[in-house]
Formats: sequence, structure tokens, C-alpha cells
Amino acid sequence: MKKYTGLWIDHRKAIVVTVTDGVEEKKTIPSDVGKHVRFSGGHGGDPAEDRQDRRFANILNRYYDDVISAIRYSDSVLVFGPGEAKGEIKKRLKNKNFTGRICSTETADKMTDRQISAKIRRHVLKFHASGKGVSKTDH
Repeated sequence: MKKYTGLWIDHRKAIVVTVTDGVEEKKTIPSDVGKHVRFSGGHGGDPAEDRQDRRFANILNRYYDDVISAIRYSDSVLVFGPGEAKGEIKKRLKNKNFTGRICSTETADKMTDRQISAKIRRHVLKFHASGKGVSKTDH
């Protein structure tokens, strides 16, 4: 029984769609990060700016931990999304020795829940048709 997962992620939310034996389960994980504003002065000067950056990083760390918990038992994970978050979560997964289960990482614009689910179903069908369990290719 293979567990295939698709993860659409940005800094505001993650949508995790898991397919196991043809049964699809969807979970939305909010980040609670709000809008992160960078000041033009750069780092090293303003203690308020440093506090805001640390707060932003702490919220993202908790968020990524929640996402990793949601995909922990997946055999194959497709990671996609519009911005930097997909690369950041991929890096965290690599540090946790999870990368062998990441089949690919793709850039994708904002998508509806239905579009995300359809993309995951196509991904699962591709693996079933090819006879592969988990692809080790990591784009």
C-alpha cells in the first residue's frame, strides 16, 4: 500500500493531498505568518527589525515542522508552489534525510484546491502506469 502525497506550499499555507489505495485525503495547514515586510536599511541596525525577522523565522520553522509531520509517512512526495517556500521545505526535508521520497519539485502558480487535487491524481497515475514506486529524481 503506497502513500502518494502532493504538497502545494507557499509562505501562507500548505495544501497536502494524500492518495492511498485510491482514497484521497486533503489537509490545509496555515502558517499564521502574515505579511513579512523587509526594511530597506538591511540587517544589523534596528533591533525592532531583527525581532521581526526572528519572529518571522520562528513562525516559518513551526509551520514547516507541521508540514513535515503531515507528509512524514508518505512513500512519494511531489512538492510544488509559486515561491521560495518549496525550496525551503525541500532543504529542511533534506536535513531530515527525507529527500529520497521527494519525486520532484516544480514551480506552480496559485491553484485552486481542485487543480491541486487533479495534479496529484495525475502524478499518482503516472507512477502506477510506469510501474515505479518512488522516483529518485529530484529536480
